[in-house]
Amino acid sequence: MSITSDVIRGHTEPIILAHLLERDSYGYQINKEIMEKTNNLFELKEATLYTAFRRLEQAQLITSYWGDQEVGARRRYYSITDKGRQAYQDYRKDWENAKLIIDTLLK
Repeated sequence: MSITSDVIRGHTEPIILAHLLERDSYGYQINKEIMEKTNNLFELKEATLYTAFRRLEQAQLITSYWGDQEVGARRRYYSITDKGRQAYQDYRKDWENAKLIIDTLLK
């Protein structure tokens, strides 16, 4: 099964928000978990991921802070805000509605 980028495009932000619902995280870790969850069928390109972080932060759906790693490079962590949690719920409702319509049309 392949997933086309056209289907995924437009859902990058809710995918990131869904990951941040579980815990604060950083770009590499989020992308790694996405790949694991999809058995390597989907990967967010670095440019797409960090552009989405900027959009989400400007919209106040996430915040960021620098980690305090003692070993290796510093990591910028992202955290979902209350506004981000509400946005995720809205995205989820929109997705369920779209899925229902598409399922109906493709029967």
